[in-house]
Amino acid sequence: MAEAADELSTPLGQTTVGRTRRFRLPFTAMQALAVLLGLVLVGFVGIALFNDNPLGGEPIARVTLRNPPPAAADDKHAPAAQAAAEPAAKSAAKTPAAASDARTVTIIDGSSGKRQDVVIGAGDPADKADGDTPPLAMTGIDPRLLEKSRYGMIPVVADGLKPFTVYAAEADRAKAARMPVVAIVVAGLGVGAAKTTDAIMKLPPAVTLAFTPYGSDPGKLAERARTQRHEILLQIPMEPFDYPDNDPGPQTLLTTLSSEQNLDRFYWHLSRLQGYAGIANFMGGRFVAADPVMQPIVREAAKRGLSYFDDGSTPRSVAQTLSAGQSLPFAKADFAIDAVPTSAEIDRALVKLETIAKERGTAVGVASALPVSIERLGAWLKTLDSKGIMLVPLTTAMLKSKSG
Repeated sequence: MAEAADELSTPLGQTTVGRTRRFRLPFTAMQALAVLLGLVLVGFVGIALFNDNPLGGEPIARVTLRNPPPAAADDKHAPAAQAAAEPAAKSAAKTPAAASDARTVTIIDGSSGKRQDVVIGAGDPADKADGDTPPLAMTGIDPRLLEKSRYGMIPVVADGLKPFTVYAAEADRAKAARMPVVAIVVAGLGVGAAKTTDAIMKLPPAVTLAFTPYGSDPGKLAERARTQRHEILLQIPMEPFDYPDNDPGPQTLLTTLSSEQNLDRFYWHLSRLQGYAGIANFMGGRFVAADPVMQPIVREAAKRGLSYFDDGSTPRSVAQTLSAGQSLPFAKADFAIDAVPTSAEIDRALVKLETIAKERGTAVGVASALPVSIERLGAWLKTLDSKGIMLVPLTTAMLKSKSG
């Protein structure tokens, strides 16, 4: 009708040009983009709500298995190739990193994306290299006290021997029973080679050193500590209250996991180094306060002949009660010596430790390997004899507390 009206109103002799109607979408481009983004958001929320994955957000560990190169295919060159390969094979047999069960783990930080390669596993410690002494025997490791797990060698009780007694540092326990004693544990070692070496070399052998399972080669540093006659502990990363914002690291023991899953992670940590007299918590405010998840760990530590050291950071820890139920050697730090890392505050804390030792007979302090902590500890330890206080390894303090 509109077109007819236009023709009637058009002057005679002129042609009417019809207008072409444009096709218009029922929505704008911005509306289409908003709908698309909405669909993506709904899908993401659906995955987050309905994907039952208790390990979501955990750091990723990718294991690269490095296989030996294939043998030469040409048979006529095989004798010559074999002769040339024998010296190299002997050399490789003497190098732990070349063991067939060595593994390289790439640790990927879930938040920052930072990558770090860590080599784990060094073959069976009972294997001999070309008739030489077994590698572990040269560092004082008793191969009878090790058993193979899927991650590597872990401690075990054998022939009536326990790692707690075999790897305890030497001490005059008769003298320690008659006078006040102090035990010092320097923890958090193994990650920074420089600070770990300072603790090993600058502190007397009676100071106990606790190693985390991380770092490029914690086993090598632990071996060096034992060579200097230090007693060592293995720290087990456990869930803190603010996890995952505060994440101890890969394979952390979690309250949300089953006992089987936590024990599997526990075995991974136990395999990272050898020759320790016991274990200690690394963080773990939430985990050590939860009886159901702590029980299997304490029971397994007792079964494997270890001890347990509580760093004292969590007043609600159930470790002492559970350890008593399993007859597990136990000690708890009275406080952290360098909670305030200044020379004046560290000196004040050390005087407080002296007072506790004289009043109670035994005092235990824990410290980090900060340069100021190592320096102040080194100076203070030289004064203990004149004060009638004996510095002892942690295992000696555990045994005195138990007998007392």
